[in-house]
Amino acid sequence: MMRKALLAFLLISTSPAWAKTIAVAPGENDQEALQTALIEAQPGDVIQLAAGTYRLTNGLSLDVDNVTVRGAGPGASVLSFKGQTGAGEGLLVTSDRVLLTGFAVEDTKGDGIKAKGVDRITMDNLRIVWTRGPHKDNGAYGLYPVEATNVLVQNSEVVACSDAGVYVGQSENIIVRNNRVSFNVAGIEIENSKHADVYGNLAHHNTGGILVFDLPNLPKMGGHSTRIFSNTVVDNDTPNFAPPGNIVAEVPQGLGIMVMANENVEVSGNRIEGNRTAAVMVVSYVRPFEDASYNPLARNVRIFGNTLGKNGWDPKFPGGAELAAALGGGLPPVMWDGVTRFGDKPDDSTTTPASDVPMVSLGLAVAGTPPTKAQPAPVAPAGASATLAAVVLPADQPMP
Repeated sequence: MMRKALLAFLLISTSPAWAKTIAVAPGENDQEALQTALIEAQPGDVIQLAAGTYRLTNGLSLDVDNVTVRGAGPGASVLSFKGQTGAGEGLLVTSDRVLLTGFAVEDTKGDGIKAKGVDRITMDNLRIVWTRGPHKDNGAYGLYPVEATNVLVQNSEVVACSDAGVYVGQSENIIVRNNRVSFNVAGIEIENSKHADVYGNLAHHNTGGILVFDLPNLPKMGGHSTRIFSNTVVDNDTPNFAPPGNIVAEVPQGLGIMVMANENVEVSGNRIEGNRTAAVMVVSYVRPFEDASYNPLARNVRIFGNTLGKNGWDPKFPGGAELAAALGGGLPPVMWDGVTRFGDKPDDSTTTPASDVPMVSLGLAVAGTPPTKAQPAPVAPAGASATLAAVVLPADQPMP
């Protein structure tokens, strides 16, 4: 009883008794009105956005802890950045214990909403969209927590990012659930992050549905322990429109789920169909890198219990058509590059994915070998089961 009372006291103490609601409505100077509200807010305050379209000329920022920004709904309260003159994000959050809910962000020059270096950030019931549809000059990311801890992204929609709709990078303790992502290059991407649960999402009509990457030369590397489960990953058929040079520019059109250079990843209970390149692809990182601490191989990837329709009938990567023909007209559900070592390192048996459905290996011995030189080498299915624990957010995670 005393423990519950103490927890209740701590939760109440994060919202001071003088907390207030700051009402904002569209008007003649939306930029000044919104930014002033964000600057003058105090811990515990709620910034309430009335219904209507807010016409903004520059990015917004919030650096006050324990603030809620609440709209009348993502179809009602719309922050329009069509007149934005700078190249930055629509809203930048750099404070802790923030809840963003119930509004839309449209047509930003850069990312939609970015949260950097924060703890306990919740993005709920938001809509991020570029109204002209897929275009290389659209912002890279829609909902973008980076270098964050205790991240919750839920019940939101993101359309037409030139990189990833929901992107969580260099972060830890993450839940991404019940979102709808479409017509992005990548629907959802978990990159260089630890302990992430991605579930209940609909990823359709992207270039690739859900990606889990670990990349070199970043402040935080060694991504691991991601569960991708109970998602619907269907009809990812949008041609890749990422600017040349971006890592996602290499994602082939029609990919369901891709794991690259990450460790301890479970892909289970998803519905995956209508993806012409592959249902699931497990690959190593093949670009040059100098960081001796970086491991470019995918390790301990387990694929089991998924519901699979037609996938892999027309793979859109170099040598894909030839590989499909050699395998009887299409790829099996899981495609692995076959890489087991890099540089002068010894072979690593943990790089072989465990799968309960047919899988094919490209038979590449070393990371970076051109795929067009590979010979298809079927791999027998192996048993796989859940081993990772569920992500648990703290008791004082902001909730709508």
